[in-house]
Amino acid sequence: MLQIQENVSLKNFNTFGVEANAKYFVEINRKDELAELFLDPQWKQTKTLVLGGGSNLLLLNDFDGLVIRINIRGIEHRISHNDVYIEAGAGEVWNDLVNFCVIRGYAGLENLSLIPGSVGASPIQNIGAYGVELKDVFRSCNAFELATGNFKTFSKEDCRFEYRESIFKNELKDQYIIVSVKLQLSLVPNFNLKYGAIEEELARRNITSPTIKEVSQVVSHIRVSKLPDPSTIGNAGSFFKNPIISDDQFNIIQSKFPEIVHYPAGDSQIKLAAGWLIEQCGWKGKVNAHTGTWKNQALVLVNLGISFILR
Repeated sequence: MLQIQENVSLKNFNTFGVEANAKYFVEINRKDELAELFLDPQWKQTKTLVLGGGSNLLLLNDFDGLVIRINIRGIEHRISHNDVYIEAGAGEVWNDLVNFCVIRGYAGLENLSLIPGSVGASPIQNIGAYGVELKDVFRSCNAFELATGNFKTFSKEDCRFEYRESIFKNELKDQYIIVSVKLQLSLVPNFNLKYGAIEEELARRNITSPTIKEVSQVVSHIRVSKLPDPSTIGNAGSFFKNPIISDDQFNIIQSKFPEIVHYPAGDSQIKLAAGWLIEQCGWKGKVNAHTGTWKNQALVLVNLGISFILR
């Protein structure tokens, strides 16, 4: 039997640590509970907010509706030759899944270590870091359709992944709830070490032929050195997207700012480092009352006026 709670604080369910209440709150531990929930006409007609790890959410007010927290757990895996097929429940902590794979020598997620959030949110955002995106290892996801109560499988092509974009943020926004994700990894690493400070940190450690675990450790070290711990300082990781512009636009900007940080983005496009741009405006480490940007990384907005423990 589902337990619908009333007037529940969401402070410990969002990584910014913002105090707000949900009029109604329910935790989903099995996919069939979603069908049970929406068989009740009351909840079909109620405004809903789907919550995973709470790391991609900025609450402005109390939520006058039903907050659905997805807590569907479980990780399954099978190996075929050098391929590793993973299926994880949407409620799994993303970094727990990364560690599960790294420990077993399954390659593909090591650059995505320590990204905050849940597995179910990863296709929505097409999460990425250090030159790797979810779409590089994604096979499919299973999702619950709110309007019909049916479950549907979305292939990689169906998801229409782009840089921090997917069909779930656009055409199908608020229409589906992801319940599980399938990935394809490998027993044979094909490392992407060119982005950010990975190569530099490997060299500092005198590592010339890194293992999957060593790459994950280096990425984790870099993130910890730049990003605040959301369990002690309210934040949602990198808040801003890196802008992508044409080669022609970039050439004009580079002629005025030769030192601008940039990366190739394919198809005659260039990705600019948003953190560098924000820093040039003098906003790195800038604080107004309890809000500001992090002193070590301008991409991160922080809430300095809280004390809480994430659930």
